[in-house]
Amino acid sequence: MDGMCMRVMRSVLTQREQLSAFFFDAFEQETDSKAMCDAVSACQRVGCGNLSTLHCPKCLALGIEKSKAAFCTQECFGTAWATHKALHSAAIEARKAEQTPLSFRGFEFTGPLRPGTVSAQLRVPAHIVQPEYAGDGVPRSEDSVRGSSHIAALSAAELKLMRPVNKLCGEVLLMCGAMIRPGVTPDQLDRAVFAAAVANGAYPSPLNYRLFPKSLCVSVNEVICHGIPDDRPFADGDIVNADISLFRDGFHSDCNATFYCGRVDDESARLVEAARASLAAAIEIVRPGAMFRDVGKEISRVIDKTGFSVVKSYCGHGIGRLFHGPPNVPHYARNKAVGAMKPGNCFTIEPMINAGTWHDTLWPDDWTSVTKDGKRSAQFEHTMVVTANGVEILTTPGLANDIIVNPPAWARDHSGQQRVPCPPHLAQFARAVGVDVYVEGEVRADDAQQPAAQSQAAAATTETQT
Repeated sequence: MDGMCMRVMRSVLTQREQLSAFFFDAFEQETDSKAMCDAVSACQRVGCGNLSTLHCPKCLALGIEKSKAAFCTQECFGTAWATHKALHSAAIEARKAEQTPLSFRGFEFTGPLRPGTVSAQLRVPAHIVQPEYAGDGVPRSEDSVRGSSHIAALSAAELKLMRPVNKLCGEVLLMCGAMIRPGVTPDQLDRAVFAAAVANGAYPSPLNYRLFPKSLCVSVNEVICHGIPDDRPFADGDIVNADISLFRDGFHSDCNATFYCGRVDDESARLVEAARASLAAAIEIVRPGAMFRDVGKEISRVIDKTGFSVVKSYCGHGIGRLFHGPPNVPHYARNKAVGAMKPGNCFTIEPMINAGTWHDTLWPDDWTSVTKDGKRSAQFEHTMVVTANGVEILTTPGLANDIIVNPPAWARDHSGQQRVPCPPHLAQFARAVGVDVYVEGEVRADDAQQPAAQSQAAAATTETQT
């Protein structure tokens, strides 16, 4: 077989004297006979038929058959490009279909995002106190109060237990923000959050809650909420929401934020900032006597000016000993939420803002909620408690630089120039999964060596000049 292919090549080349000796010599050096036979395919430009001297590099990268990627000259390649590039699109779609989980086959996606592979569920060590649903996924205590209008008020002793786990929740959220950049995967965030939670004696509340398989929700671009972390890498220009919830000392915490991944377009940034501003405005009205229904009115007041829409399918909720409980806190105007706020009431506000229609649809995984029109969505969330004089935000590491009510420059930068700082005590968990993070004021070994190297270089330059 090997000798036959070589003889055929020599015969063809003899007949086509216009082919250069260089072309023949290059293929003489090939060791694989099939590659040599493929190399002399006819040019794919319609009406040409000359033997090929080059192949489309994009086709080769996509694994397209070499004979379909063959051209005799750059001129023929350029002439055929308008129709040839359709092969690339078809190959990309075929590859996506092959990588799509079986449960998604035939599903009509509303936007460009596709699911990746979900890794095995992590197991929480036995010494970590776990919520009632950790075993079978059923939050029975929650289900028993569904529809109730009774809104619990936390005592001073309960708030003393509630504050630390909520502060930790806000810090873990910042760790995730520091990790988000092109090439990192949601699965890496999941493993870091799991490790940070367990190391701090906490259980990641989403894990096995109604059989949710991961330790946090990661919602990218058109995903409104409840995205399951997988191995799809973040891409430059994505907007990424990380939703963190932790359980410790008998109490839950809950917060989320949408972060910029690399350089993000202006319209997506306008959406993210509108969502941020809507939550900040809603928090401003929280005080004793305020009506829960007015939270949605305030959010809509902000969003109506932007041309965006407020999602109506999901709402804020009471939180404490239960992950989700009364009251329901809708985010849209003219809702029917009942009750007035009282000191000790603890709940979340978490508006989801869509660039297009507010309507959503569900992926076949029964968790991932996406926009009906495939346009992007952004969300922010805090857990808070009503005080005698107003409100205390629990899920913030500090109000001075809170990423929602007082966002620093790095939180709002969508140019990709500024990095989100990671809380120092959590950096190890990001780095353990292969993601280096920025810590303000940290001097790394490499950083410490750099000034010394610069000094040595300067000294060497001085000696040379002397």
